[in-house]
Formats: sequence, C-alpha cells, structure tokens
Amino acid sequence: MESKKKFSLFSAVLSVICVVFVAEAAAPVAAIGNSQFFWWLFLLLTFLLPYGLISSELGTAYIGDGGIYDWVTKAFGHRWGSRVSWYYWINFPLWLASLAVMTPELLTTITGIQFSLWSSIIIELIFIWLIIWISFYPVSDSIWILNGAAVIKMILALLVGGLGLYVAFTKGMANEITPSSLLPNFDLDSLSYISVIIFNLLGFEVICTFAGDMENPKKQIPQSIIVAGLVIAAIYIFSAFGIGVAIPVDKISTSSGMMDSFKLLAGTSTGWFIIAMAFLFLLTLFGNMISWSLGINNTASYAAENGDMPKFFARRSKDKNMPIGSAIANGLVASLVVVIAPLLPNQDLFWAFFSLNLVMFLLSYVPVFPAFYRLRKIDPDTTRPFKVSGNTGFLKVLVVLPMVLIIISLIFTALPLAFDAETLAAKLPVTIGSLIFIGIGELIIIVKKIKD
Repeated sequence: MESKKKFSLFSAVLSVICVVFVAEAAAPVAAIGNSQFFWWLFLLLTFLLPYGLISSELGTAYIGDGGIYDWVTKAFGHRWGSRVSWYYWINFPLWLASLAVMTPELLTTITGIQFSLWSSIIIELIFIWLIIWISFYPVSDSIWILNGAAVIKMILALLVGGLGLYVAFTKGMANEITPSSLLPNFDLDSLSYISVIIFNLLGFEVICTFAGDMENPKKQIPQSIIVAGLVIAAIYIFSAFGIGVAIPVDKISTSSGMMDSFKLLAGTSTGWFIIAMAFLFLLTLFGNMISWSLGINNTASYAAENGDMPKFFARRSKDKNMPIGSAIANGLVASLVVVIAPLLPNQDLFWAFFSLNLVMFLLSYVPVFPAFYRLRKIDPDTTRPFKVSGNTGFLKVLVVLPMVLIIISLIFTALPLAFDAETLAAKLPVTIGSLIFIGIGELIIIVKKIKD
C-alpha cells in the first residue's frame, strides 16, 4: 500500500517561508522609506509572478540535486553552468561574513560587555566555524531547525511591526506617511536597496525539491510559491513599517535597524525585553545559515562532481555523505573576509558584505530566465507536470522582465553612479569585490578547460 504523501499545501507554504524569510533584511528595505510599499507591489507583480511561474515549470520538469545549475547547464552548456554554480556558492560565505560582523554587537546587547577589535574578530570567527561544524551533519537539513528559525523570525517581525503600530497610535510616527511619500523614490541610495527586495523574493524554487512528496505537485508548487511569496512580503512590509515608525529614514542602520527599533520602541537600550530580542535575533542568524548551507553546498558539490567546480568542492564525508569540501571552503572565505574587514573604507560592514553577497546571488539567477525559454525550444519532449501557458510573446515578456529587473538592481547595487568620496567609499569595495569574484569564476573555467 502506497504511503500517504506527507506534504500538504500548508506544509509546502511553511517550508518555503522557513527557507526564504530573512529577518535582518527588513532594515535595508525600511531604509528606502515609504516608497518601499510601491516597490513591494511593483516587484510582486513584475518579478515574483514570472519568477514563480518559471521556477514551477523548471522545478517540476527537471528534478535533481543541481537546481538552477542543472537548468542552466542543460540550456547553455557547462561553461554557464560553472558560472552559475560559482556565483551561487560564493554568495554564501559572503552572507555568512555579513552576519558574523553583527554578532559582537548583539552579544554586547545581551551581556553588556564591550568587545575590542580583536575580541570581535575572534567572536566572528567562532560564529563562522560553528556554522561550518553544524553543516557537516545532516541536522542542518532537519525540519525542526527550519521551523524553529522561521517561527522566531516571524515573532520578531510581528513584534516590531506591532510595537510600531502602538507607537503610531500613541506617540506619532518618525516618518509621516503621505500620498506623495508613497510614490517611488529614484534617488541612488533608495534604488540600491531595491535589490534587497528582489533578494527577499529569491529562493522559492527550493519547494520544487519536495515535488515527490506532494499530493498534487502540479497545483501545489505554483500555489505554494505564490501564497508563500505574498505571506513573506506581508511580514516584511509589516516589520519594515515598524522600523520606519521608530527611526527617521536617514538614521536607519542597515545592520542594526531592527534592534535599534526595539530599543526606541521600548524606550530603553537595556532590560530583559531587549536582551530577549537580541538573543532571538542572534538565533535567527544561525537559522539562516544552517537552513541554506545544505542546499548551497550540495549544489557546489554536484557541480564539482560534473567537472564544473574545483575538485575540492566534491569532497564528501565517508560516513554521512555530507559535502564537507564546500563547507570548509565557506569557512575559509568567510574568515578571510572578516579578518580584512577593518581595512575597508566603508565600516558599515554588514551592508558592504551583504551588498557583495547580493551581487553574486543575483548574478547566479540571471541565466535562469533565458534557460527556461531555451529549454522550451530544444527540449520540448520532456514531461512538464506544470507548464506555463501563453503564446511566444507572453513567454518572452515573462523571461525578459525579471531578468532586466535583476540587471538594473545589480547596476545600482554594485556600481558607483556618483563620484563623491562617500559614495566611492561605500560602492568601490563592492565593485572591486564583484569583479574579483567574477574573474575567479572565469579562471575556474580556463584552468579546468570547461567546454560547452
């Protein structure tokens, strides 16, 4: 007798929320100001909708360990597959470093102890290698970790949003909402944060790996992507609203915005409530890294096994078959980044590293959209349990629109579009870092003699 499928629509939606929702991304989005609400609505329609449809078709047609690497390799060959797997992997240690530099400040809030530069670096290295050690074990893919982290993230987001509403009704708002303030703001600073919204809407294709356990994947996958996207957008908007109520836009810190909001909303920077919020926020940082580590490392290992990444990435533990080569490489890169961090001209280190993480992560998705269109042309006979309907013109719009939005957001995030000292100090490390990592990806192709 066939066992009952274990993934209902509710479970599928919850799993997507567990993996995709990132609590620390609320502050950079809040830094856009009230126009963030326009950008959320605009990107839900122009990015999430086509991306969700495309991911649903590709994910149900090509189920395997490689994910977006597989899709792009099948469409454009191993060189593009190598690029995608490299960009997708390198974003993780950069993201890990961006969260590591937040840890000393959170521990200061929890303990009251001020840490020196070297003490902070040691704490950051401990955070990094604790994540790496946990990722050696299958527990990093346990559903209780995903669910626990998701619950904590949502509690924090709902608390800061709820406190914001309370302040709005009792004391007034730090940033007044007017019809004109809701219109899109096209200044360079605001536009650079729009990439964070797109980042917050990426990763939904992970639900496709659950297709074999679903009662009706043809319906449940697209439903779960759209429903979870709307739920996550609502939570982000609610939490960003709370931050916007508490702090004037020009004073929002991209690294400590959520904790700053709790302190201002509570009227104190100490006490059990602030300590509890800092502790829970610290747990979400672990949850983010643990929940993403297995997918990232498996993709890199899978690409290495296919000759498209360095051999070291293919190393797996003999007893548990875990991708330890990729995990160790994560730790080495993240450690190097936090050690050289004090030398950077831009000391908003979270945003500097997070921006670089954004650039590489978004780059890995650019070829996914044309890969969808090409696979329709060169591989029409593959069974597609979910197939996007529409004529050729509609499919082209579905491909071009999100790809263009990613490219535009990359330009505003990675390139210094103004040449004053402050902009150059903030942007040049991201520009140079992006070029270096892109160059390393091309070097891998040359050294390994990867051919299409």
